[in-house]
Amino acid sequence: MEPGMEELMPRLLPVEDCDLSEDFDPTVPPRTPQEYLKRVQIEAARCPDVVVAQIDPKKLRKKQTVNISISGCQPAPEGYAPTLKWQQQQVANFSAIRQSLNKHRNHWRSQHLDSNVTMPKSEDEEGWKKFCLGERAYSEIDALSDNENLGIDYLKVGFPPLLSIVSRMSQATVTSVLEYLTSWFGEKKFTPELGRWLYALLACLEKPLLPEAHSLIRQLARRCSEVRVLEENKNEEQISALNLIICLVSRYFDQRDLADEPS
Repeated sequence: MEPGMEELMPRLLPVEDCDLSEDFDPTVPPRTPQEYLKRVQIEAARCPDVVVAQIDPKKLRKKQTVNISISGCQPAPEGYAPTLKWQQQQVANFSAIRQSLNKHRNHWRSQHLDSNVTMPKSEDEEGWKKFCLGERAYSEIDALSDNENLGIDYLKVGFPPLLSIVSRMSQATVTSVLEYLTSWFGEKKFTPELGRWLYALLACLEKPLLPEAHSLIRQLARRCSEVRVLEENKNEEQISALNLIICLVSRYFDQRDLADEPS
């Protein structure tokens, strides 16, 4: 530190230069107040004027900004809006499932996974998309070969959200996978595999919500309302699944401005 910098950074307390004996060793613990002050002065003089943090960009997450939109969901198509009674029943069922999951989490976590189940690391976005949705949905392949009809290949169709799997997921992993699937859903169509995983992840999401989780579930509900409106064939089963996610986000997680108005 240059002497001229003293004027820009005045001392908090007036401390005179310490006169110490010639055998003073700044590398050993100070024995007197004077030695302590002298050591502080020496360390301050060695500090560089500018310090630059060494940041590894690989460790930064792709999306760090949390954007919370205040816009609501689009209304359900005419004749497909859920009733208030239906919504209340879904919330009650969902609450019971969450309580059962929390109660028996340790039991399910202790169950051995099949040898073909390898859960990706939390930060492996592509790995989780393939794990949950399967290579077929991930690659948007609709056709089935003759060999695939012989049995279920979970690598191709995706692993279901078994209790033995979701019970092993930490909250950080739950939030990350929810982010990955919500991002994927933003550009892709709704599938039964996606719906099952979204329901399971919401069931594992702890309250109170963290800001990033709060933003994610609102984004998810709005996307469900968009897909619901664009549904050309008005598939009742699919619209009911979209209604369910909107219902849980708005009424269980207290995002009431996103709720469907009772029909």
